[in-house]
Amino acid sequence: MPAAPAAPIGVFDSGAGGLSVVAAIRAASPAQPMVYFADTAYAPYGTRSDQEILARTRLCCSTLIEHGVSALVVACNTATANAIDDVRAWASVPVIGVEPGLKPAAAATRNGVVGVLATRATLASQRYRDLLNRVGSQMPQVRFVEHAAVGWVELVESGSLDSTRAHTLVRQAVQPLLDAGADTLVLGCTHYPFLRPAIEAVASGIHIVETGPAVARELQRRLAGIPPAATTGVQAAVADDVPGLLRFESSGDVQAFAALARQLLATAPAARAQAQARLQVTGA
Repeated sequence: MPAAPAAPIGVFDSGAGGLSVVAAIRAASPAQPMVYFADTAYAPYGTRSDQEILARTRLCCSTLIEHGVSALVVACNTATANAIDDVRAWASVPVIGVEPGLKPAAAATRNGVVGVLATRATLASQRYRDLLNRVGSQMPQVRFVEHAAVGWVELVESGSLDSTRAHTLVRQAVQPLLDAGADTLVLGCTHYPFLRPAIEAVASGIHIVETGPAVARELQRRLAGIPPAATTGVQAAVADDVPGLLRFESSGDVQAFAALARQLLATAPAARAQAQARLQVTGA
C-alpha cells in the first residue's frame, strides 16, 4: 500500500511575492505539497491601513487552516509585521513569518553600511522598528539606511520584470542606498527577489540578502517537531493530491494569478534548480 501523502503547507501572501518563498521551500523539500492563497483582490498591502492588513490576514490564514494544513507560512513581510502575533494567538498549527534579514546582512557587510528595501507599511511597523533596534544594539558598528521601494510590488504583480519602467523604478530605489555607501542590500519584501536581475544591473557585485531560504529551513525544523498523530487527520483531507502538488487559490482572478505564477516560478533561481511542481488552480 503506498504511503499517504504529506499534509500540505499553507502559504499566504497578498499576491505573488510569496512565490519566492515557495521556490525556496520547493528547493529544500521537492515533494512537499503546498496550498498557496493570494489575496490579489486586496493587493498590494503596502499602502493599506494596519486594520485592513490585520483583517485580511486573519481571513486568508483561517481559510488555509480550514484546508487542514500542517503549518502556515505568512510569506508577506507587511502581513508578518502587522498581524503575525495575532495569527499565532489563535492558529492551531505552527505559524512561520518573514522579516527583513537585518542580522545576516549586518554580519555580511564589509564597510558597515546596509541598505534595506521594503514597503512603507513594513518600514513603519513596530515589529520592524523592534527588529532594527535589536540588531542595532547587537551590532552598533553597522548603519542601516532604508528606502521604500515604490511600485516594485506592482511590477511583479504585472509580470513586468525586465521592462524599461522596471529598470527605472529599481534604479530610483537602489541608487540612493548605493550613494549612502551600502555594500549589502536587504530585500525586505518577498516580491523583490523577482526583480533581482534589475537590482544587480544597478548594483553589480553587491551582496543581496533574501529571506526565502531561511524560511524554508525554519519550516523543516518546525515540521520535524510535529508528531505523526498531528497530521493524520489532514492527510485524509488531501488524499487525492500527489506529492509535489502546488495548488493556487485567490480572492481575485485565480486563472490570471496561475499564469503569473508560472512565469515567476520559471524565473526563480530555486525553481530552476528543481523540476516545477504540477499546478492545480482552485477558485477561492
